[in-house]
Amino acid sequence: MSSSGSDVVNGGISFWYADDGLPAVREPLPGDASADVVIVGGGYTGLWTAYYLKKAAPFLRITVLEQKFCGYGASGRNGGWLYNGIAGRDRYAALHGRDAAVRLQRAMNETVDEVVAVAAAEGIDADVHQGGVLEVARTPAQLARLKAFHEAELAFGEKDRELYGAKESAERIRVADAVGASWTPHGARVHPVKLVKGLAAAVEALGVVIHEQTPVTEIRSKHAVTPYGTVRAPYVLRCTEGFTAALKGERRTWLPMNSSMIATEPLTDEQWASVGWEGRETLGDMAHAYMYAQRTADGRIALGGRGVPYRFGSGTDNDGRTQGATIEALREILVGFFPSLAGVRVEHAWSGVLGVPRDWCATVTLDRSTGLGWAGGYVGSGVATANLAARTLRDLVQQDSGQGGRTELTDLPWVGHKVRKWEPEPLRWLGVQGMYAVYRAADRRETVTRRAESSRLARVADRVAGR
Repeated sequence: MSSSGSDVVNGGISFWYADDGLPAVREPLPGDASADVVIVGGGYTGLWTAYYLKKAAPFLRITVLEQKFCGYGASGRNGGWLYNGIAGRDRYAALHGRDAAVRLQRAMNETVDEVVAVAAAEGIDADVHQGGVLEVARTPAQLARLKAFHEAELAFGEKDRELYGAKESAERIRVADAVGASWTPHGARVHPVKLVKGLAAAVEALGVVIHEQTPVTEIRSKHAVTPYGTVRAPYVLRCTEGFTAALKGERRTWLPMNSSMIATEPLTDEQWASVGWEGRETLGDMAHAYMYAQRTADGRIALGGRGVPYRFGSGTDNDGRTQGATIEALREILVGFFPSLAGVRVEHAWSGVLGVPRDWCATVTLDRSTGLGWAGGYVGSGVATANLAARTLRDLVQQDSGQGGRTELTDLPWVGHKVRKWEPEPLRWLGVQGMYAVYRAADRRETVTRRAESSRLARVADRVAGR
């Protein structure tokens, strides 16, 4: 299998754009302007927010400002996991009580169906397949974590989750050394770019103004400042996720964590027969430095993991290019999971950033005194979470403007959550690099020792992370 050679398309935003094509870029902001709501960021969060606000109040003048083009960031590079994971649930349970966290989890379960339903209603063909999410364990320690994870999900109200032994796991997908798995129906595979392109078109058709090639350099009360002019609006909503650190005053707000992916060539029928995976579930594992994968609509495996987790000074990549060593590491994971695919070529590799708050908790906020709002910090679970966050932002804006009152969404425990900033450099870089080095060491030790308890190294990394 070739991995880091010249035959691998490295970058170019992502495989998803190579597959579906880059969009025609919309015009930049022509000068100073005004709106009722200005949304900074043209990814899932910004576009869903514009969609739901315009649907609820068609009279609103809504402007979306995007620095490159809609879906340039994580929304066009992710693994296509539309699932019910939510960052920070245990912390919300500790702060607000278990019932509040259960309500949040229930809302996330319902969000998967919401995205699928809206995509269908808007005629967005995003290669959706609702096969659920399968997470496997390959060592005794991973199995212990899997069982604890499964029980925790049941305790938070997910009664339709299933736990499998080695035999049942292999009947779904033949992962080498798999000793167990947990499956939830609350998940779907999607083509991220087809979803974000379709959503942008739907938003524009509703009358929302989208200006691309328009980087916002500063957000302040009632102002979104760009090199081409300033948009003034009573509400300015920041929906920039992993690119938040580039805004003035936000360098330490959310850490831009890197994640990288590879996509294989299309597999043959014989190769798929050796793997199984007929249910087309999204696939993850219980390693500390975890992986995530999907079986694409055109018969490839798209697989991701952390790679180099963080660039000094909260830097971001150049159009998705990733390191050769990362491509090789992801190839090794692929072959480790599916030894029969040792000869399959890797055709594409790319990377992107996701937003990580210091306490690893996603949040939605509207400051009524300034009109500034934001949503994000999804820690890699943003495909579905962005939709729930957008509907929550809609309700918060309507509540503040007198167009609505409190709702079930505005009462969710992540609304208004406050978190301290990340440490300054070089502590930030040293901490993140060290944390993932320790997680990988913990995974290696668990594989070698075959002990049922998690490595103590992982607990050290958890403390550094602040989880």
